Amino acid sequence: MHRHGDDMGGGGHHHHGPGHNDPIGGALHSHLHGAATAARQDLQALAETFIAGFRAAEDKVSYLRVAGVPFDLPGPDGLTQRLVDVSIVEGFQVATASPGFGTRELVYLPFPGEMVRERTTLTFVYVSLTGRTDLDLVDHLASRFAG
Repeated sequence: MHRHGDDMGGGGHHHHGPGHNDPIGGALHSHLHGAATAARQDLQALAETFIAGFRAAEDKVSYLRVAGVPFDLPGPDGLTQRLVDVSIVEGFQVATASPGFGTRELVYLPFPGEMVRERTTLTFVYVSLTGRTDLDLVDHLASRFAG
């Protein structure tokens, strides 16, 4: 979950998910390790199904209600933040970047064409008079199905 101070206008660029290079949450690189990988892949598959259903739903608000998406979140200052927007963004991962050994530069590895991957992210945007919270669908699903 990302919190953005007084950015009420939705302008500017912000990232979704823990890794800026990995839509489903790695460090700065494009792959995960061990059990975390399988769990995140399961969540990503669930998210893709959710996104397809949301796109197809004639009544988007009812779809969100049936899916258990909260319409209110507690803000960091105690004010209630309200769901005002659902954003779906298409992207293509064309390379990977990870920390290099003994340098502050990233090791950059562009992908050959057949390795380029499409990804779709869905973000719920909540606002109050004093702030904004962007909640990534995969993060929401992870919190709902943790255990």
